[in-house]
Parts: sequence; structure tokens; C-alpha cells
Amino acid sequence: MPTPNPEFIAELKRIVNTSPYPSHMSMRLAAIDIDKADIELDIGACHMQPFGIVHGGVLATLIDTATFWAVFMRVPQDAGLVNIDLKLNYLKPVTEGRLIAKGRAIRSGKSVSYAEAGVVHSDGELVAHGTSTLMTLPGKGVGMNAAKFL
Repeated sequence: MPTPNPEFIAELKRIVNTSPYPSHMSMRLAAIDIDKADIELDIGACHMQPFGIVHGGVLATLIDTATFWAVFMRVPQDAGLVNIDLKLNYLKPVTEGRLIAKGRAIRSGKSVSYAEAGVVHSDGELVAHGTSTLMTLPGKGVGMNAAKFL
């Protein structure tokens, strides 16, 4: 298995973590490797629905994002991804703390990939789980300077 280039990982995290949507959601790509990725989010007032718990859309976003990045290292460097299916289950309401979505690629294909993610609260409890089907988009890469692998 190829070894990810640390320069590529650092550049990717910088690009992702300063992009508009992750910044808007106050989430960050904390770790990425082949077939796995961790997304972190510190719960704030902007993540709450009217009943004082984290909005389901926040959990869906974390699962969508963690599954995306878990598959990303296997797509060609000049390619991107798009989610074509997202299924999830909400398991426990959350009101404060940190959420960590741990994504794992289950199958990475040339055009279609499949991944799962669990969202864990800082107290260690699983609060949501989901799966995602993703389609590779040739020519829609991030445009990185560093090579993906050593």
C-alpha cells in the first residue's frame, strides 16, 4: 500500500479547513489516511435546533464529510468525489461538547465507492451512524501542489 505524503496531507488539511463550508460549520479535517478520516466539530449555539439539541443536519454533514474524505485518498489526484447516496441513523441527542466523525472506506472503486462513518461524542458514546455511496469525478480534483503519495 502506498504511503501518504505528509506534505500533501498538510496542504489538504489547510485547504479543507479554510474552505467556506467547513469554516461555516466550524468543523475540521483532523486526520486523513488511506481508507479513513476524522472530522471534528466543537458544538456551538449555531449547531442547535429549537429544542436545545444538535440539529440532525449537523450530524448528517459530519457523516457525509467523513465518508467523503475516507474515500478520497484512493481516487486519482486529478479527480474529485460527489455523494450520490447518504443513509444515517440518529442514535442519541447531543447538547454540548465535541463530536468526532470517524469515516472508513468499505469499497473504493474506479467510479463508485462506499463508506461508513460513526459520530462519537466527546464522552465516548456513538450518537449517529451512516453510510454513503460516492461517485468519482475525473478532472474535478483539488489542484494540490504536493504529490499524494511518496
